Amino acid sequence: SEALAWPTVSAQAASLLEEAADLLVLHRDFAAAVERCEAGCDSLGSGPSPSPGSGSGSSPESAAEVKCSLCVVAIQALAEMNRWREVLSWVLQYYHVPEHLPPKVLELCILLYSKVREPQVMLEVGSSWLRDQSNKSLPEYSSLLELYLLHVLLPLGRFEGAEELVRGCDVFDSEQQLAFLGTICESRCQWTQREEMHSAAEEQEAAATETVLGALSQKLLTMLTLLRRALRSMSSHFYFLPYKKMLLATFLLYLVVVRLDPASPTSLPFIYKLVQLFRQAWAAVFSPIHRPPIQD
Repeated sequence: SEALAWPTVSAQAASLLEEAADLLVLHRDFAAAVERCEAGCDSLGSGPSPSPGSGSGSSPESAAEVKCSLCVVAIQALAEMNRWREVLSWVLQYYHVPEHLPPKVLELCILLYSKVREPQVMLEVGSSWLRDQSNKSLPEYSSLLELYLLHVLLPLGRFEGAEELVRGCDVFDSEQQLAFLGTICESRCQWTQREEMHSAAEEQEAAATETVLGALSQKLLTMLTLLRRALRSMSSHFYFLPYKKMLLATFLLYLVVVRLDPASPTSLPFIYKLVQLFRQAWAAVFSPIHRPPIQD
């Protein structure tokens, strides 16, 4: 009977919320669930609405509550499809500015981007929401502030900003402030230790790389030295080769093959001389360097 008293758009949004929840939980059809959530939020409009956790006395079935629930279902569906990068822009298209985000939506966004190790996405969004005066009166403010400290500021190493936020917060008493400041100090020490270990590992890696490069350079230098010696030895060896005899043998071969008839008796002395010259040249090439030269 209460549903009949709603405006038509609120009833339509509530119906779309039920469909989206069924598609998400029962049918696991995440794309269709996001479509239903978009349709429901569009039917409610994109203007700012009171936060469902503001304690304004509004019914749990109010438009603000339905809109927040639609965003919660959409966030879960987008995360299931690994489209977490679209989550923040998706919710901001219906709330315009971070200050108007419901506490439950902000909480899910912080936890989601912390889980995927992208807490910097929520850095400015969370800061804007926490600085808003109207949000400081919400009962969820202190828990969201703690969530923002632990999952956004500290993982990013923003220790000074975290200390300023805690000291300037009126919702914490002195004991809570001391506890948070102690947590920040401990996180700073752990951060410093990780940085030192990372620097030491980088130095060890650089030293190992330098050692390997030094060994490779030494091997390359040794190979070049051996190659130079081999080339010098070969040049010394070829210096003693009977080049004149080789040239003469080549010339005689040219005469025998091109100018003379090998079957002619007059060509036999030239062929015999050619054979003798090739034998001497062969013996000179494949003999030791200090072997005495062959006598004609």
